[in-house]
Amino acid sequence: MGLLEDLINRSGNSCELCGATANLSIYEVPPVSTGGLDGSLLACDTCKSQIEDPEAMDANHWRCLNDSMWSEHNPVKVVAWRMLSRLKEEGWSQGLLDMMYLEDDTLTWAKATGEGLLESEKVIHRDVNGVILENGDNVVLVKDLKVKGSSMVAKQGTAVRRISLDRENAEYIEGKVGAQQIVIITKYVKKI
Repeated sequence: MGLLEDLINRSGNSCELCGATANLSIYEVPPVSTGGLDGSLLACDTCKSQIEDPEAMDANHWRCLNDSMWSEHNPVKVVAWRMLSRLKEEGWSQGLLDMMYLEDDTLTWAKATGEGLLESEKVIHRDVNGVILENGDNVVLVKDLKVKGSSMVAKQGTAVRRISLDRENAEYIEGKVGAQQIVIITKYVKKI
């Protein structure tokens, strides 16, 4: 059985956030490491577009989180927490956030995208040209880099796919060069 079928069975063929039954598709909850059933949810186009574009937010649409935040599935809880955090200014949203309980590892996952932090508290990663980097972006090395603890040299022009960001330090990202996962300093990469 495929992922879509598994999510349809889990959700009863409805959006796991708002309950809509039309225009459903898989939404992989960032930062995606494995995706799959434990990293994805079934969402309608309305929810997906508002998750991906904060400018398109309709606060009243998200009142549905009053029910879905109690889901037994972590991807649903993570997205509910993120959307409620995004809507903190709304009185009802803060009340729901105060009631919500997440296990430590689930809360860490929910906070991994920086949702819920003030703009001044967010760690922003920028490439050599000042372009903002996000989890899952592809970058290219702008200089030859020696890999510490190895005899390997990552050559200029090497593409690093699906990077992950260090949430503690704006200068570090991680990615695979060849078969090796390495830490790269952001001033040596350019977003592609």
